[in-house]
Amino acid sequence: RPEKSPNTSHVFDPRSTFVTMFGRAASRAWTRFQPHSRKAGAAAFAATAGGFAYTQKEATRCDSTEVGAGLATGLVAGGVLGYFCNKSKAAAVEEKYNTYWPRKIMMVFGAPGAGKGTQGPRIVEMLGIPQLSTGDMLREAVAAGTEVGKKAKAVMAAGGLVSDDIVIGIIADRIKADDCKSGFILDGFPRTQAQAEALDKMLAESGEAVSLVMAFDVDPAVLEERICGRWIDKASGRSYHVKFAPPKSMKIGTDGRPIPESMKDDISGDKLMQRPDDTAEALTKRLDGYKKQTVPILDHYAPKGIVKRIDGGAPINNVWAEVKAKLRNGPQ
Repeated sequence: RPEKSPNTSHVFDPRSTFVTMFGRAASRAWTRFQPHSRKAGAAAFAATAGGFAYTQKEATRCDSTEVGAGLATGLVAGGVLGYFCNKSKAAAVEEKYNTYWPRKIMMVFGAPGAGKGTQGPRIVEMLGIPQLSTGDMLREAVAAGTEVGKKAKAVMAAGGLVSDDIVIGIIADRIKADDCKSGFILDGFPRTQAQAEALDKMLAESGEAVSLVMAFDVDPAVLEERICGRWIDKASGRSYHVKFAPPKSMKIGTDGRPIPESMKDDISGDKLMQRPDDTAEALTKRLDGYKKQTVPILDHYAPKGIVKRIDGGAPINNVWAEVKAKLRNGPQ
């Protein structure tokens, strides 16, 4: 029977203690059962607490059946809310997995000015996978003092070039990290067919393979316009383009080209400069080198049906739309 608490005017009911303990236990159990949805656990707890509040309020007028009914109502309501909340999130995760994974092992190729530097970060953000630069991985391995890093450090200290075996070893270590569980994008590797074959061999040891090679194709004339029109402020790094983002001070000469002396930073007024390799002559050499290195790699992976070509000369939003479409699994 309900009793008066000696210290309060409220009715003390031992059953309320049971309800409280059971409600808390149910909430904790539900939260553990739904580890991917905090909202699910919160909903179960809130609804259970609501059921308890009702039963406690009516404790002096209800019997044990009503107490149980109130508790059951709270649990059921919380369970339903948590179920649908979690189901929605799970469905979104499953859809993303089916669309873009299993583990996406990507390469992105493109000549200077082709746009891979613009689209790469977008891919990283959308898929939640890292873009791995061989230079960055090499420096990290050396700094961390890994076994492969020590070998690389010794070679560099002697003025030599780091071998393909060492680079492959560094990549093998790096892709074991947690952030690579869903995949990764290789940036700047492989550069030769021999490196591609060595990479394939390393991945095969764990039953994996390159799943996507994305190549950005742009007409050389468009590349020249993009590259040779760039001017930068050395101090700040601010970038300008004679066609797409000219400085306010720019003046055009009789030959149709900007007068170098007129190219000044909009903010500081300092003279702008062009990078030594942002010239037509340098670009020609860079494109020749790119073709000699990249074409054999694309030919190496083409028979596997994983090479996807992107029209990098299209408007930037169109390029991104094509990138997203070709990131998907299955027929395009």
